[in-house]
Amino acid sequence: MTGNAPSAIPGLTYTNERNPAIPWSVHVVKVDRTNPQFAILTSHAGGGALGMSPLRQQIAAVSSDSGQVVAAINGGFYLREQAFAGCPRGLQVINREVLSAPNGNATFWIDVLREPHLANVHSQFLVALPDGTVIRFEVNGPPADHVAMLYTPAIGSAITNRNGRDLVLESAEGRRWLPLQLNRTCVARVREEKPGGNTGVPTNGMVLSIGRQLLRRFDSVKAGSLLRLSTECSPRLTGVQAALSGGPALVLGGKRRKVRASIDDPYELSSMLERHPRTAFGWNERCYFLVVVDGRQRDLSVGMTLEELSAYMVKLGCEEALNLDGGGSSTLWFNGEVCNEPCDGYERPVANGLLVVLQQSARREFSRSASNGAGPGTP
Repeated sequence: MTGNAPSAIPGLTYTNERNPAIPWSVHVVKVDRTNPQFAILTSHAGGGALGMSPLRQQIAAVSSDSGQVVAAINGGFYLREQAFAGCPRGLQVINREVLSAPNGNATFWIDVLREPHLANVHSQFLVALPDGTVIRFEVNGPPADHVAMLYTPAIGSAITNRNGRDLVLESAEGRRWLPLQLNRTCVARVREEKPGGNTGVPTNGMVLSIGRQLLRRFDSVKAGSLLRLSTECSPRLTGVQAALSGGPALVLGGKRRKVRASIDDPYELSSMLERHPRTAFGWNERCYFLVVVDGRQRDLSVGMTLEELSAYMVKLGCEEALNLDGGGSSTLWFNGEVCNEPCDGYERPVANGLLVVLQQSARREFSRSASNGAGPGTP
């Protein structure tokens, strides 16, 4: 059984497909990606790099300059620890700004030509010190003894690294260097050095927080020292407008990917073989597909394994597809409301989302058509 909700916006449809025999309830938003009126964005709770909020709140916070949000799903995986709750696990880019660094997970991104891509993305974020030492760094995550962590203004608060050392950085080149973007190299001057603690991140600067196991490697760095920061990654993501990590990839080149997990693996992997609520994003040459499978509700929908989800994405026609955060996080928003049935019985706060927006020029054209009496679906 299939239920359809027509959209007054051409090229955008919502479908709730039900199979009572299993049972399954699957929610699908289909977007005409050949229509330049639509764009794909990512969101994060509170507009920063940390925090969690319901998807509807993230949608409400999107600037009207970006367009009107017409559909959305919850995003990737994230940390739940109190101090860094909502920190993305993997790369996230919003409007070209890097909120978190790649970690090798499967990642979706949109390039400068608005083309979508999917691959495992690995960080090559490096800081070069005055003595020639080169050290890898991460971005806006929890401090650790063995990590150099770069904090940007997107962190939104003071950071804590009690056993290390904090370097407050300013631009040494006299030009705009924020927000932090991919595939950039910039020279930073150490404005101030402090013992690790509650160091505030300046609005026009950054803080490089050094874990205690790395302190000796930073012996050459003092106030006034110049550091060279590079935000390269592999593959090289050029002109990235939006990016979001998830995983694993479900479909690549039109072929289902084998789920590499066993029941003896840790639960994070073994749960891939179980039926749970799921969220996925996929596309082919003509369309994007936002998909949420309800689950953990015996009378409505039991959920899918990742093998079942990848088969379903191929059935939809996806050439590429990515698994996103599932379980109680699975949320699909369309036409002003949450359309699926979250297994917790309410919309769970999540770290981030993937949004479809109708851009300003398209909104004006649609309003003009509507005022002239054009019906739903009329070009």
